[in-house]
Amino acid sequence: RTAQAMQPTPRADALIATVREVLDGVRRLSEAEQRFDPRQSDRAFRIFMTDASHVTLLPKLFTHVRALAPNVKLEAVTIGPQMVAELQSGEGDLALGLIPGLEAGFYQQALFDQTWVCLANPRHSRLKNAISLTEYINANHVGIVAGTGQTLLEATLKERGIERRVALKLPGFLGLSAILLSTDLVATLPQHIGETLANAAGLKVLRCPFEIPSFTVKQHWHARYHHDPANRWLRGVCAELFLRSNQ
Repeated sequence: RTAQAMQPTPRADALIATVREVLDGVRRLSEAEQRFDPRQSDRAFRIFMTDASHVTLLPKLFTHVRALAPNVKLEAVTIGPQMVAELQSGEGDLALGLIPGLEAGFYQQALFDQTWVCLANPRHSRLKNAISLTEYINANHVGIVAGTGQTLLEATLKERGIERRVALKLPGFLGLSAILLSTDLVATLPQHIGETLANAAGLKVLRCPFEIPSFTVKQHWHARYHHDPANRWLRGVCAELFLRSNQ
């Protein structure tokens, strides 16, 4: 403090140029973090997905991302015990599907609801345009072992006292279409994966003869990356493609 005004000390005069450089650097860093140019980026995104999402969502997502961001890479990751830690650390970016338990510390956005259908060989000797409950009980079935959706199905069957004759169990959807086309087995699947497989392989889609509770497919991301520009861009792409109005 002087008689005229506040004046910097000699030490402050010596530091001012360095401080200005540091502040300019921080400002440039902050500006860089607020921008994400998909056409220039070569970032790799890791997305945790259910098996069904690999079939139903990934092809459409990859095609769209490649058109918008030709150098961006996607990696589909199997859902497992490491998922929460990797989403929190930033090693993973997003999780898609029916994934109960991603709540504390995570944001989520509902994308679309799933009902259920039955799939069968179009030349099935006993099934024409529908399947009754009696036909369902008497049919031979192929069961998918993994997946939260299948857990919901099994709980519904148990609650209703319906026993299926499961002749074949599969760990996922790989090979399911070929098996249905070469046998008289029936598969009970979420509608999206069921219709996708049916359209690709020419399978018959039948309405389920009993009500199975629907569920919602969501995208999940960790709160640490809620404002991350690249993460926000990826979430926006998923919302544009998969929100209910686009199904």
